[in-house]
This record gives sequence, C-alpha cells and structure tokens, in this order.
Amino acid sequence: MNDTDRALSPTAEDFVAGADVPVEPVSAIEGAPEAAGHLGIKALMVGDGVLVMEAHREKGLIDPEHCHEDHESICYLVSGRMRVVIAGEEFIARPGDIWKHRPGVPHYHETLEDSLQIEIKSPARKTWS
Repeated sequence: MNDTDRALSPTAEDFVAGADVPVEPVSAIEGAPEAAGHLGIKALMVGDGVLVMEAHREKGLIDPEHCHEDHESICYLVSGRMRVVIAGEEFIARPGDIWKHRPGVPHYHETLEDSLQIEIKSPARKTWS
C-alpha cells in the first residue's frame, strides 16, 4: 500500500454511529446563557475544517441573540418548527428548511415545537457550554 492508498483508506474517525453519541446539555451559547427551555447538542463529527452536530431543541427554548465572529453555520431543520431571526428579519422554519448564519451577523432562534436541527459549522468551532 502506498502513501496515497493509506491517505484514502477509512479510519475509525471516518464513520460514527450517531446513536452512540451522547446528547450534551447546553447552558450557554457564545458565552450567553440560554434564556428558556432545554437545548442538547450531539457533536457528530469534526473534520479538518467542519463540525457537524445535531441540536435537540425543546419547545419554548429561546437562544440568546449572538453572532459568530470566526465561523459560519448552515442549519437544516429535520423536525419541528422554529422562529429564526437573522439580522432582525424573521422566518418560520419548518422541516426541510435551511438557513445560514454568516460571521458577524446577529441571530437567534425560538423553538415553537420540539425540534431537531442539523448544524454545520465551518471552520469547526464549539460555541456552547
């Protein structure tokens, strides 16, 4: 096997059984405490320049308004319903909807129904605690 073959061969980090990844409870986003409700994050995979995660959102959760100075996020709603506010403009997200948070643009979410959201951050950043 040559170096190219080794580089292209799968490793233990190339596949993750999502059911085995625990949901981490979140108390703050970008250093700001969650205002109401429950949020859990499942960090599914981190690549060279990207983080893929699930956000498990309980009805009534309101994220604090915040912005990302060092990355962008693309969000996809799998289930539920959310109010998404980006730079003061409001959208109602339903399953199948997708949106982006660009660096430096203020935004927040309000969970209108229990929801599951996929979020991809590039470059990879852990912005919750």
